[in-house]
Amino acid sequence: MLSFREVTRKNLWEVLRLSVTEKQKHFVAPNSVSLAQAKVQPECIPLAVYDGERPIGFTMYGLDYEEKEYWIYRLMIDEKYQSRGYGRRVLEMLVEKVKQEAVPDHHVLYLSFEPDNEWGRKLYTSLGFVDDGRMDHGEIVFRLDF
Repeated sequence: MLSFREVTRKNLWEVLRLSVTEKQKHFVAPNSVSLAQAKVQPECIPLAVYDGERPIGFTMYGLDYEEKEYWIYRLMIDEKYQSRGYGRRVLEMLVEKVKQEAVPDHHVLYLSFEPDNEWGRKLYTSLGFVDDGRMDHGEIVFRLDF
């Protein structure tokens, strides 16, 4: 059963050991960078992803401080657990979580990705995300209205 868990003293090192393949490392920041970012940007909510008691991924989302819109900042599945449908299921769970937590007048969820991340593009469009027409730091911005 997939679940999100807070990153704590107990699971910190497990989360830090999670990694994508060598070819994917330019698509997503290491979890250590994401956790450091969450420390100085408290609007970022980092979560470990578990299948039962096994850590299989990491995500981070939040209500952007400057734009005042919801963003998925990170989504990664450890290389050992890829191609098993986890990415899709985790993204579906995260979208539902954001919908449930959304504050009034905020009904858009954004994410961005590297232009050559075709796997990500296919996943995001299959779940209803559409091109926003913007680039952010060299990444394509997609949005999901809910």
